[in-house]
Amino acid sequence: MRIAVTGSIATDHLMTFPGRFADQLVGDRLHTVSLSFLVDTLNVRRGGVGANISFGMGQLGVRPVLVGAAGADFEEYRAWLERHGVDTASVRISEVLHTARFVCTTDADHNQIGSFYTGAMSEARLIELKAVADRVGGLDLVHIGADDPEAMMRHTEECRTRGIPFAADYSQQLARMEGAEIRGLTEGAAYLFTNEYEAGLVESKTGWSAEEILQKVGTRVTTLGSRGVRIERAGQEAITVPCPPEEEKVDPTGVGDAFRAGFLSGLAWKLGLERAAQLGCMLATLVIETLGTQEYELRRSHFLERFTKTYGEDAAAEVRACLA
Repeated sequence: MRIAVTGSIATDHLMTFPGRFADQLVGDRLHTVSLSFLVDTLNVRRGGVGANISFGMGQLGVRPVLVGAAGADFEEYRAWLERHGVDTASVRISEVLHTARFVCTTDADHNQIGSFYTGAMSEARLIELKAVADRVGGLDLVHIGADDPEAMMRHTEECRTRGIPFAADYSQQLARMEGAEIRGLTEGAAYLFTNEYEAGLVESKTGWSAEEILQKVGTRVTTLGSRGVRIERAGQEAITVPCPPEEEKVDPTGVGDAFRAGFLSGLAWKLGLERAAQLGCMLATLVIETLGTQEYELRRSHFLERFTKTYGEDAAAEVRACLA
């Protein structure tokens, strides 16, 4: 099963300021703020939902096709993804813009000042999925993740026109979208991914009830945080899958992307919805135990041992047969 993952490609530049922002602000001068903070640390981390999901799939041995836009500064990131099993040949490289990046400074009170530069992400709308499909010999599923909003709309419409099954996953872009846009990205999706809060927001903005949404998509996948995930299909009993116990909780960033990576890998292996969700929950647990979205290590024996403890030997046997 050939899966393309569309979505943002970005780097995070995270700095820490040992003082307090509040101590540097003068009450009657807030309309003319001009400040510079001497920071103690800088961490540059790879990110972007498209890249994060693709990385996780690559870790599991599924070679996804990453579809997105980046700048000429992408080469080091590209090499990293390729080493971890990701096909990056369909990433568009901008001639004039840098790869998207998030720059954030955190003070001693955990207050943050940040900026997000979209950069080359805006050129994702220029990517045609037909060219991607022709290069790899066809696509069985396109996961449409958070990206340039126009790119998301164009990719969705092209999937409909060409009869390519697609997964709708607007995540961070949901807040800025209106009902008509959400309806346009959702109707006819083979899969709809949201977290529990986003699920309610989708219903509120579209005016569709939960039952109506199930009539418009093949499978609705709702992540429930520490309670796992719920999978729903029209006319069928819902499936709820718990998460494996965490060894420690380090950083929740990228957990949703990791779940999607595991779930999509399960689909690629044709393991069924419950098993795919279990795979996603196990991968998400590894990420929450690690600082950074692509810093975790998937050790096959350790992964299967923990998977077996939570989901049983029969489930583990199916995954073991597929896991690279």
